[in-house]
Amino acid sequence: MDDQITFDSIIKKSILNSDLFTSVSIIDIFLGTFTAFFIGLFIYYVYKKTFQGVVYSHNFNITLVLMTMITSLVIMTISTNIVLSLGMVGALSIVRFRTAIKDPLDIVFMFWSISVGIAVGAGIYPVAIFGSLFIALAVYILSKKKWKDITYLLIIHYEEKAEQEIKNQLVKFNYDLKSKIIRNNWIELTLKVKLKVDNTAFVHKLSEIEGVKDVSLVQYNGDYAA
Repeated sequence: MDDQITFDSIIKKSILNSDLFTSVSIIDIFLGTFTAFFIGLFIYYVYKKTFQGVVYSHNFNITLVLMTMITSLVIMTISTNIVLSLGMVGALSIVRFRTAIKDPLDIVFMFWSISVGIAVGAGIYPVAIFGSLFIALAVYILSKKKWKDITYLLIIHYEEKAEQEIKNQLVKFNYDLKSKIIRNNWIELTLKVKLKVDNTAFVHKLSEIEGVKDVSLVQYNGDYAA
């Protein structure tokens, strides 16, 4: 029968349909690229102003802008041709990124850039613009929130004769012992304490105790961070 439907005919009618092969105008390319660029700059600004990690990476921040633009170009490209989109997915699936992301918040900014690139490339500009504004507001509020207590690592090097006086000074604090290292007559004591932001005057009192060599106070968030 001439009207018999086969698998091959379905593929030919769906994949080779001329409606699936469209083109992107020059105006759409420029509009999408510039929109992705300016929203990428907005992400760049938010990341720089809300960064709270150990070492700020300018190169990573630039990558967020470029990632937004490149993602939008990829989406515009694959949206013109379903066959090309399948090939692009296969090509991107073999790419392996070896760079380690140490701060989980950096991953959030990467997904933010990619999501904006997808929205801009698909021509859904309100999602990219208003979504970015809401995300920026959430990041700003959460990053600027001041918690009641901040965790620190207190590191003290002292002689054995100063141990009792140090305990008398620390009795007023809630602390957990992290490590205690004894070398000859010297002791290195590492404690985890929770303090107010401006409640660090006791460090000077500890350093003035006879037999104390030095006292260090380091902000602690799971890793050693200055």
